[in-house]
Amino acid sequence: MTPPVPNVAAAVGRTLASLGATQVFTLLGSGNFVVTNALRDAGATVVSARHESAAVTMADAYARVTGTVGVVTVHQGPGLTNAVTGLTEAVKSRTPLLLLAADVAGAAVRSNFRIDQAGLVTAVGAGVERLHGPQSAVADAVRAYRRAGVERRPVALLMPLDVQAAECGDATGAPPAAVGPVRPDVGAVQSLADALEKAPRPVILAGRGAVLAGAGALLEELADATGALLATSAVAAGIFAGNPWEVGISGGFASPVGAGLLVDADLVLAFGASLTMWTTRSGRLLGPGATVAQVDLDAQALGAHQQVDLAVLGDVAATARDLLAELERRGHAPAGWRTEPLRAQIAAGRWNDQPYVDAGTDDRIDPRTLSRLLDDLLPVERTLVVDSGHFMGWAPMYLRVPRESGFVFTQGFQSVGLGLATAVGAALARPDRLTIAAVGDGGLLMSLGELETVARLGLRLLVVVYDDGAYGAEVHHFGPDGYPVDLVQFPEVDLAAVARG
Repeated sequence: MTPPVPNVAAAVGRTLASLGATQVFTLLGSGNFVVTNALRDAGATVVSARHESAAVTMADAYARVTGTVGVVTVHQGPGLTNAVTGLTEAVKSRTPLLLLAADVAGAAVRSNFRIDQAGLVTAVGAGVERLHGPQSAVADAVRAYRRAGVERRPVALLMPLDVQAAECGDATGAPPAAVGPVRPDVGAVQSLADALEKAPRPVILAGRGAVLAGAGALLEELADATGALLATSAVAAGIFAGNPWEVGISGGFASPVGAGLLVDADLVLAFGASLTMWTTRSGRLLGPGATVAQVDLDAQALGAHQQVDLAVLGDVAATARDLLAELERRGHAPAGWRTEPLRAQIAAGRWNDQPYVDAGTDDRIDPRTLSRLLDDLLPVERTLVVDSGHFMGWAPMYLRVPRESGFVFTQGFQSVGLGLATAVGAALARPDRLTIAAVGDGGLLMSLGELETVARLGLRLLVVVYDDGAYGAEVHHFGPDGYPVDLVQFPEVDLAAVARG
């Protein structure tokens, strides 16, 4: 229970619950014990993970699926260092997330827990806020929560133990002021409209920024108005699900039909997509004469990975809305890129429709065969979660997902082992759907503790293990060049028995 004399930790918990922190993830220690219980007393649901990195990843996934600010609490010192991998993934994926991290008291200069927590958090790209004192604590918490939502990135609120324990009174914070979307420059919108009017074969490519902006329907409307085809980066898969003019994921997971159409495009409009080497296949999916335009809320993302001809700073949804208005003002009519034969080609071009020679044996199943069977057997109303590893292409290529909230792909940091925790957060966000966690044997063995979390919570979750008894990426990358790969190959493990235990 909350202590009878209100202290800062209790006030911060109550304040954050009033701002919308209704689902909280944690691994409890003495440093975050009071604030986490205060959140629960104020109505939040609290889920305990078995590792701090998993707790952060659960909050990350919950935020991605619900569109809210994820909230997670950890102990000071090792509680924060353990959380860093999950935090880095959330930073690189631009997830709005508030990390409540206890910190040592200012006078505890010899504490075993003392590290430069602000420096650690800053090093991986997260924002840093602090409880500066009892008088400012509630305002500090409100500011940190607001920053996470407005900046669309993780913010760590460092909470020194002496400040947490200080008397605070019955303070609560005012809700953060609403902040409208960043509108693009008028001239930039006109330049995009000029490019569309000149391009007979445009493609609209949506990325994570489009998902965060909730811009899927607007981009489909823009595509209809311009005759553009639609594609996504891997992390935005599902944002155009069911649209007959979507060619699928751009990049290494692209189908032969999708890849061919992307190369054919004379204008690629990237909305909230970073155009990384993975999305463009190191530029090979961009035709040699194609004009490339990029719209992003983050100025540092513009042209960071791929040279662009038009760079537009602005919110994806706001830019799409302004561009639609400009095209309507001009009376723009779409070109003839969309034809019935092309529609039929796209419809028949899914990976599930491509022939292949089954490589299965008496005791091993071809991952393509497994993935196709799963797609047929499992309900379409699903949430698909994919861990990192050599196997990670099969599920996104062969399993359908319903819109963007049905797919969670924690690949910003490319860390193996986050998939199971991601699935927990996603399953809690959408309990009405079956959550499918596609993981490798290496990733599962890294995160075994969270199997207990899955069982304890009784989640509607299917874990599919693509088990090759190895860190397969290293086997396939180095084996053909003659390197020994025995150090990345392992004896068989009865994973089903482990899970039953």
